[in-house]
Amino acid sequence: MPPEEHRVRVRLDRLPAERGMTLSEPAARAGVSVVDLSVLKNDRAKAIRFSTLTALCRALDCQPGDLLSVDPD
Repeated sequence: MPPEEHRVRVRLDRLPAERGMTLSEPAARAGVSVVDLSVLKNDRAKAIRFSTLTALCRALDCQPGDLLSVDPD
């Protein structure tokens, strides 16, 4: 039986836009490459480190729940 696809989504399209930022600004503030944020934004990531999540939350002045959601069953 193949493993179930994850249903966690990263909302990096919405949060920077709400703050008048491009993706490159939170990337620079968090010390993460734009390519890595793009992977997260486009649901191609398989994992995220807590340190990266913490840095993104600091850069975007948000909580993890503002960045992450889970698709319904």
